[in-house]
Amino acid sequence: MKMRILVATDGSDYSKAAVERCCQMILDPENADVLVVSAYEDAYPIMAEPIALSAEYYQHLEDAVSQMAASFVTEAENSIRNKFPGSQITIDTEVLRGPPDQQIIEKAKEWNADLIVVGSHGRGFWGRLLGSVSNGVVHHAPCSVLVVRKQDDA
Repeated sequence: MKMRILVATDGSDYSKAAVERCCQMILDPENADVLVVSAYEDAYPIMAEPIALSAEYYQHLEDAVSQMAASFVTEAENSIRNKFPGSQITIDTEVLRGPPDQQIIEKAKEWNADLIVVGSHGRGFWGRLLGSVSNGVVHHAPCSVLVVRKQDDA
């Protein structure tokens, strides 16, 4: 039976450490299925803005964030494939839209993940301070969760 590992990335150094740790855990790439995901939240208009910004501006912002999330999953996929040259490891990628912790949990349920691997902190001030995505995933995941720190954080 194949091990199903969901790896969540936001492109941060912590996420890169999670991808690296995922690779270390795969002893037989032929018996592992990996799903790499990145989630982003919609850009909502701020009602207290001193000037009104167009809907087009918000669409450009959302497109940019979506493209960045797509680049994160591609980078992670390439990193995993480079660790297992010539193998038949199954790696799928997906960009998720919505609150990252909720999206990761829902995707893990839907995909029947055996393990979720996330970095201990993510991008942005609040992510670094609280590790809120990893915290949310740990407390609500349908399977085991491995929270990975960067090497210099150990």
